[in-house]
This record gives sequence, C-alpha cells and structure tokens, in this order.
Amino acid sequence: MTLVGSLKTRGWALLGATAFCLALPGAITTLGYSAHAGGSLEQRKQPMQFSWVACQPDCGSWVSAVGIVTADSPRAFDEFARRHQLAGATIVLDSSGGSVNDSITIGRRLRSLGALTTVGATVRTQTAQGERVSVVPEAYCESMCVFLLLSGKTRYVPPSARVRVHQIWMGDRADDARAATYTAQDLMIVERDIGRLAKYTFDMGGTGDLLSLALSVPPWEDLHQLSRAELRLTNLATTDVVADVLPMYHASAPMADAKSAKPTQDRFLNWAVESEALPQAVKSTKTAEAMAPTGGAATEPTQPAK
Repeated sequence: MTLVGSLKTRGWALLGATAFCLALPGAITTLGYSAHAGGSLEQRKQPMQFSWVACQPDCGSWVSAVGIVTADSPRAFDEFARRHQLAGATIVLDSSGGSVNDSITIGRRLRSLGALTTVGATVRTQTAQGERVSVVPEAYCESMCVFLLLSGKTRYVPPSARVRVHQIWMGDRADDARAATYTAQDLMIVERDIGRLAKYTFDMGGTGDLLSLALSVPPWEDLHQLSRAELRLTNLATTDVVADVLPMYHASAPMADAKSAKPTQDRFLNWAVESEALPQAVKSTKTAEAMAPTGGAATEPTQPAK
C-alpha cells in the first residue's frame, strides 16, 4: 500500500495511516484486522451504537455509527450528543439501515450539527506500543443508512464501500413480501413514509434520482449497489477527497487491509429465529420501514418507523 503525505491525497490511502488512540468507554474494539469482517457483520445486526474515536497526536476525532436504526436510536444519539461536542463532527457509517422515520430524525439532527459523513469501519488494533486506530473502507451503508449518509454537509464515499438501496416495506412482512396480505391502512402508511422520505431527501440536497433508484427495487430482489456515476447523480457523494471529511494523520503506516464481510445465503432471514438473538427493541411491528440487509445477500428486519 502507498504511504501518504499530502492533505489533498485522493482515496482511502489517507485513512490507512494509523495513530495511537485514547481508549474510550463504549468504543468498538477488535484484536486485529482479520477479525474486522465478521465483527462488523455482527455489529450491523445490532441496534446502532455511537462511539467517539479520539486519537493522538493531532489526528483529530470522529464518530463511529454502527448497526441498525431502531426506535431507540434517536434517544441514544441525543444521550451521546450530550456527552460530546458534535458540531462539525465526521460520522463514519457502517449500517444495514433500519427504521425510516427514526433515520430521518437522526439525519435531521446530524444536519443541524453541520456533520460530515462517510462510509467506513473503525478498527482498533493492539500492538506492543499500545492501541492503534484506523478507518477501513470495506464497509456497508444500505437501505436507510444511505439517507443518513445524505445528512452530511460534505459526503465522501470510498470506492470499495458498498452503498446499496431498495424500497421501504412493511417490516413485519418482509420474510415473504409477495405472499403477505396488505390492507388499505398498510398502503397508507407506506405512502405516507415515502412522502416523508421524499421531503427529507430534497431538504438534504439529494436528487429525485436517489428516490427513483431506491423505489424501483422491491424487497424480494437484490439491493441495487450505486455506481460511482450514480453516487454523483444522486448527490450522495459531494467530494472525492477523503481529507475533506476525515482528519490528517501523522503516522506513516500503510492502510489497514481489512477483508469485506462474506455474504450470507438468504436475503431475508427468518425473523422467528433471529429475534431471540437480537434485543427486543429491534423487533418489527405493523408499519413501513426500510429493511436492513446485513452486508452481502442477506437482510434483517429492523425496528419500524413511527
């Protein structure tokens, strides 16, 4: 991997530099980069966790946001924000999506803070000299995570990140969306939330192309991964310079070589089985939500929009 020495260096090579980091409560920790793929996949199945990452010397800080947006996520974010100065902070996303309206709530709060956004996974590594921290680009931003990404005042998407979209749907009928039955009330809920999502998209500076691409993919088909051209067309990516959203590092280590998570076999997992392994807050009820893929071929139902 190439080493970096310029503030305007393009691409994720800049993020590959590692720096000695302060150990903070609640921070995501792995023992090595080889553990990143599996660990990140499991974290994306859990309710979203916000972690403040501060490193030294002079490499700045960022917020790691990993997991599914649930009905509890706005409150968790507010509690996190009270403990940290988030004005102008960078939010590093690794998420499978989740609740439509709760994602919109968090997205509006991020915009009000003037946050910057990107896709990546924060990895901590123990060395003989202490703990090192880096951001690796092999991460996922899927479903409603894409609209969290849109909340950033400046937005950078690394070439190796997976940014994928699809329709919102009734969360309690995602296992077999085509075979499920729907009432007029159900359709009203979906259309209402599409309207809210459309207003949010335009308020955040996104284009109608983002809505068109997402709403053209039904839940029984594979998610659509946005190309570089589509990232620009939808206005999701506003810069090609990683230094525009993340601080400059002084260390000279090469980029972390983390592997992407392997896809699981089924796009929708059986909720009756998975619900025992996930916290109660993640269970779905009868309303519209963006389903939460786990990074690869599979998805998890998530907490619905309210």
